Amino acid sequence: MDTRADPPPTWIRLDTAERNRYWWRTALVTLTFTGIAVTAGLTTQAADRWWSVGSIAVFYSLILLTLVNQVNGATCLTPEGMEFRTFFTRRSVPWSEVTAIEKRLRTVRSGTWSEIRVVRVKGRTLTVPGAYTARWHDTEFEAKLATIRRHWARAVES
Repeated sequence: MDTRADPPPTWIRLDTAERNRYWWRTALVTLTFTGIAVTAGLTTQAADRWWSVGSIAVFYSLILLTLVNQVNGATCLTPEGMEFRTFFTRRSVPWSEVTAIEKRLRTVRSGTWSEIRVVRVKGRTLTVPGAYTARWHDTEFEAKLATIRRHWARAVES
């Protein structure tokens, strides 16, 4: 009989300061796209105005949904596996399906992002919600990575 108690679930998510920083970034993107839409509305001919403003609004809506989904994402680590929770989806990945936990760098025009990816048995990778950063040498991000790896190692040992 195993007398070891299972650890309580651990949540991986952006802290309040990180969420506030990303909400400010979202507000800046919103202002930028609003300016672009207003400029397009004022400079295009009346017949084409709704197409240009509408296409900008649709494009921005997709960006906004992505930003909201990222900021609200969280991961719950349990003895059985990982539960990914975002604004739109819920997904569970048992520890038995995990073959690796990797830190990946993603470079885009605005800079370089670090994120944590879970590699599953068939090679498919999933991004861990609530575990990404745009800062170099982010100790909180590294702590999240270490916590996930520790939970995975504990599950593999048992």
